[in-house]
Order: sequence, then structure tokens, then C-alpha cells
Amino acid sequence: MRFRPLLRCVVLAATAALLPVLAVAQPAFTETQREAIGAMIRDYLVKNPEVLQEAMAELERRQTEGQKAAQATALRDSRESLLNSPRDIVAGNPTGDVTLVEFFDYNCGYCKRALADVRGLVKADPKLRVVLKDFQVLGPESLEASRVSLAVKQQLKGEKLFDYHTKLMETRGRVNGERALAVAKEMGLDMTKLQKDVEGPDVRLAIQENVKLGDQLGL
Repeated sequence: MRFRPLLRCVVLAATAALLPVLAVAQPAFTETQREAIGAMIRDYLVKNPEVLQEAMAELERRQTEGQKAAQATALRDSRESLLNSPRDIVAGNPTGDVTLVEFFDYNCGYCKRALADVRGLVKADPKLRVVLKDFQVLGPESLEASRVSLAVKQQLKGEKLFDYHTKLMETRGRVNGERALAVAKEMGLDMTKLQKDVEGPDVRLAIQENVKLGDQLGL
């Protein structure tokens, strides 16, 4: 549980705050003195548990602020790759004045449910540009599907590429490389070229780029 390591951090922080006061008169302690100090700190925390609650709340606040600051920095530094990578699927208006970025996994249940919302937004706003970033985090099957999908982009563009994406997202059950290839075949792609592109450098670079970007954003 996350609570236990957080509690240990708080106790250590409380101990660190009290020790300097106790150490003013004597910088080094005997074993007996250290045990007495430990008992004193424990007794204080037991009698004043609200100190732990306050410290935990403050620690969480600082961690949240730090995460938000790191994300803001990552968003600023990664703006170009986030919005304009040539390796991503783009739906809606490719020159739209508002861009929505979605990181997805073909086996993500939430992503599948969100597809209808994304399509609805595209239909409702003709100026909306949607960038879909393949972010395979749910196992080897997702990685297989991702590699095929990224290779498909070298043959399909615009609405046809989004149609391919939609067909995979609407697949019931797990999506893997075999399913991704089957959909590509149904849509009439050059399968020999596709198999070659799956192993190509563009696919590897796209995967590496999105994984790195996701890590930077704390996803």
C-alpha cells in the first residue's frame, strides 16, 4: 500500500525535525541516549497523532506540486513532438485551430469507450484537430498491434487511417498483431509492404518517442 511508505517518510521527517533540537547540547549520543530519544519521539507522536496527519498532508501537497511543475515543464519542452510528430494518427481537421492529444492503447477499455466521444467532438467541431498517440502499456499484444498500426500509417492517411484505428478500437476482446494485420488486409493494404514496414526504423522510432514522452508527462 502507498500509505505505509508515505507514513515512514512522515515519521522520518518528524524525527529529523526534532533531533537538531535535542542535539544542541550534545552532538553525539550514547546507545542509551539514542533509545531514550527514540522513545521520546514515539511518545510525542502517539500523544499528538495530528502531527502525522499534518505532515502527511503537507508531504502530499508538495509531491503534487512537484509533479504538476514537472508536467508543465515536460509539456513546454515536448510541445513539438506532442503536437506535430509525423508518426501519429491525426483525426478531424489536420489544420484545426484547437488540438486534442490522446494517448491510447488498443486494449485499454477506457480508450475504447472514449472513442465515441472523440468521434462526437470531431463531428461537432470542424476546427478540431485530434492527435492520437499509440502508447502501448498493456502487454505484448498491445505492442504487436501498435507496431502494425504504426506501419499502416505508411499506406493510409487521413480519414482512412482513422477508419483503421476505429476498426481496431471496436474489436471485441484482446487486440494483437494478428487482428491488426487482419483489419489491414480487409482494407486492401499491400501486406508484403506492411510486413516489411512493421520491422522498419520508423515504427521503432515512433514507439520509442511515445514511450519517452509518456514517461516525461508522468502517464
